[in-house]
Amino acid sequence: MNGWNEDKGWSDAFLPEIKQILGVYLIGEPNAEEDQLKNTDLIVLTMKPVRIACRIRRQEYFERYQNEFTIRCTRPSENKTELSKIIEGWGEYFFYGFGNEETRKLIKWTLADLKVFRLCFMRRLYGGYKNEEKSNKDGSSNFMYFSWCDFPSEFIVASGNGRKA
Repeated sequence: MNGWNEDKGWSDAFLPEIKQILGVYLIGEPNAEEDQLKNTDLIVLTMKPVRIACRIRRQEYFERYQNEFTIRCTRPSENKTELSKIIEGWGEYFFYGFGNEETRKLIKWTLADLKVFRLCFMRRLYGGYKNEEKSNKDGSSNFMYFSWCDFPSEFIVASGNGRKA
């Protein structure tokens, strides 16, 4: 059974590449006045903490599930899961990708707005729609799966293919 430490170790190997990608979307260039008068060549687009949930799946799942994303909803330990934390309001963005285990490079990724997800998820619940839960093969957790196309266009902030190694 894969535990939290093993899951975390797997996805953490992709953090350097994820940080490079996120820099493109969370750091901007200032206007000319900022540059000329305020010693500003780059500007972070917010001053408050920006929380980003990251989920990387193994390449073996890419062909079959590339148009879907999953969010862990239960664990046998009854610890809080990604879904419960998202519903509680934690996190501004969700970075989801597929990674190559050998090269430790992403093959496809999506950056999504969790505010949009929360609103859509709550509307679904209010309307009586219930996402189906599925169990991981190893019994370590259950998850819900969602199709990217079932959400409005503003849900996806950016997406791309991995970088060449």
